Amino acid sequence: MPFTHTLQVIGHRTIDAVWRIGLATRFFALTLMYSGTSFRRFHLIIKELFSTGVMSLIIIIVAGLFVGMVLGLQGYETLQRYGSESALGVMVALGLVRELGPVVAALLFASRAGSAMTAEIGLMKATEQISAMEMMAVNPIARIVAPRFWAGVISMPLLAAMFSAVGVFGGYFVGVIQIGVDEGSFWSQMQAAVDFREDILNGVLKSFVFGTVVTVIALFEGFDAPPTAEGVSGATTRTVVTSSLAILMLDFVLTAIMFRGN
Repeated sequence: MPFTHTLQVIGHRTIDAVWRIGLATRFFALTLMYSGTSFRRFHLIIKELFSTGVMSLIIIIVAGLFVGMVLGLQGYETLQRYGSESALGVMVALGLVRELGPVVAALLFASRAGSAMTAEIGLMKATEQISAMEMMAVNPIARIVAPRFWAGVISMPLLAAMFSAVGVFGGYFVGVIQIGVDEGSFWSQMQAAVDFREDILNGVLKSFVFGTVVTVIALFEGFDAPPTAEGVSGATTRTVVTSSLAILMLDFVLTAIMFRGN
């Protein structure tokens, strides 16, 4: 009897998971379908860009600075053992541009902007603002969801680029100014080793994919949240957890595809 009950629980959860994936896919398709309205009212996207992008700048800059400083400190300690201190700039730049920049920025984006989008839309649903829009023949996906979706997709690569740039400065501050690594070697070897297409463009592509996935998850969880305080709270938690796991999983997949031939 307990074994049968376990099978039933696993079956119900599997069916629920597949059902939610199907709903999220349909939700994403509808968002793309009604995106034309958002671009005709571009001021809506600009407004959401401020909320999702500009308001996330402080945490991105501070985190990027300290991540770069830690990379510079740990990288120097490791490279010093092999007499390769001059390659510190290469290590910092490649670590940030390829991996840490897109991934950490996306995790911070999901925690700050993603959870805010979920809570905002969930509260709009709980206070029946979305139902009021539907009663007035206003499509809530075109008016609420699509502008936030494109704001997240546009702002995520910019935030990841800012994270990487500030992180390189943090590595320079620790490695060159504090420890005393040669400044010319730091910048020249970085410039020679970092490839625009293989490294920078692949990092931008990663951040674009992360931004799309995180924004879709956040918007879907908010739109699908039960109209109660507990429901909105649970949806916000699911947004952060699901987005974080999706980012780490997609990072492995994209890294395996992009750098397989290197």
